[in-house]
Order: sequence, then structure tokens, then C-alpha cells
Amino acid sequence: VQLQASGGGLVQPGGSLTLSCAVSGSIISIKSMGWYRQAPGRQRELVAVIISGGTTNYADSVKGRFTISRDNAKNTVYLQMNSLKPEDTAVYYCNAESWSKIQSWGQGTQLTVSS
Repeated sequence: VQLQASGGGLVQPGGSLTLSCAVSGSIISIKSMGWYRQAPGRQRELVAVIISGGTTNYADSVKGRFTISRDNAKNTVYLQMNSLKPEDTAVYYCNAESWSKIQSWGQGTQLTVSS
């Protein structure tokens, strides 16, 4: 599985942005897709995940503000981010986990929330 993330940028606090992750390769092997983020000096953390049946889970810090979704026709997973805060600033990574628990990662995309 290959993942290509895009959509990062500079956003003002309170703003919105959507990240995209294009998926190619053995898509049928994917159990779940997720977004992680890593801020400077911090460990990478799970932001949101969508499982094959459509179930979603979110970190408490983004619940109600972020929405993960997928477009199967486009083989793309999205992360819609609203009401952005400076503490959302991080490099965001797209992740795929296969049914055999193999992890695949995309390159990171930088989100900076600042006025």
C-alpha cells in the first residue's frame, strides 16, 4: 500500500482545512485508515481513524472539530479540520493498517495554525 498525503498549510486560529490521503496498491488488504500527528518534541499521536465498516474514532482533543471520511471511488481518505487551534500545529501523517496488522505510512504534511 502506498499513501500520498496532501493539503497542509498555514491557517489562522478558528480556520478550517482538509487533508487528503490518496491510497494505491493493495487496497483490499486495508482494515483501517487513520491520521496521526507529531508536534515538535512530542510523540506521534493518533488523531482519527476509520475502520473498514465505517466506524470512526477520534482523539479527545479533536472530537467535534475534526471529521475523518473516505471516498472509496477515489481511493482517498480525508481529514476535515474545523475550529483549528495553535495546538493543532504538527506534521500530519496518513496511516493504513492491513488485516495482517502491517502498517503503511505516507509522507507527512505540515499544518501550522498561527495568526
